[in-house]
Amino acid sequence: MKKHILVVDDEIGALTLIGIMLERGGFSVLKAKDATSALAVLDQNTPDMIILDVMMPGMDGIELCKVIRQRDDTAETPVLILSARGDAESVMKGMEAGANDYLPKPILHHDLVSKVRSILEEAPSK
Repeated sequence: MKKHILVVDDEIGALTLIGIMLERGGFSVLKAKDATSALAVLDQNTPDMIILDVMMPGMDGIELCKVIRQRDDTAETPVLILSARGDAESVMKGMEAGANDYLPKPILHHDLVSKVRSILEEAPSK
C-alpha cells in the first residue's frame, strides 16, 4: 500500500516539484498551499507523513508544525521541514516545534526520497 504524504508549500513550483519527486519515489501525494488548506486536508485525511515549508504567508511552517503536534490525529505523524533557511536557529526552531527532521532547499530528488523513506521506517506504524 502506498504511503500518503501531505506537502505544504506556498510556492506552486516547489509544491509541484516535490510532488513529482515523491510520486516517482512511490508515494501518494496530497498538496496544500498554506496552513489553512493543510489543516482542511488533515480534517479529511491522516497522512503517513507531512512535509512543511517554513516560509509561508499567514501561519508559517513552524507554527503549523506546533498545531499538527497538538492535534490528536497527527500528534505522532512524522513531520519533515524543508526550508531555504538552513541556519542553525531555523533548524532549532523547527525541531523544537516537533519536526522529526529538517532539510535545506533546494532539495535533490535522491535526498528527499531517501530521507522520507528513513523517517517513515522509524515511525511507529499505525
